[in-house]
Amino acid sequence: MTSDQILAEIREANLTYLMLAQNLIRNDRGEALFRLGMSEEAADLIANLSSAQILKIASGNMLLCRFRVDDDIVWNLLTNHNVGKVDNDATTRLHANILMAGRFAEAI
Repeated sequence: MTSDQILAEIREANLTYLMLAQNLIRNDRGEALFRLGMSEEAADLIANLSSAQILKIASGNMLLCRFRVDDDIVWNLLTNHNVGKVDNDATTRLHANILMAGRFAEAI
């Protein structure tokens, strides 16, 4: 993949992310804050962006979204590595969601 292709992919990901975030915020603010892991202030800003503003912001070369999972426990649960006794995919994903929700609550 060339540098230009990577930049085009970043811009497309930014546009998709901003549009998804704005729709989530406008439809169910509480759920959006939880699922996106963002502050009230960021949600207010994104909810009020015009289409032109979204396009302008998305056209930058910095990826706007980031991974919220930054520890081995959650990654292992999500990928089903080292889960030990629990072989149920739904149970391990639920456990990962609970851990991430707890971290979101701590951040608020």
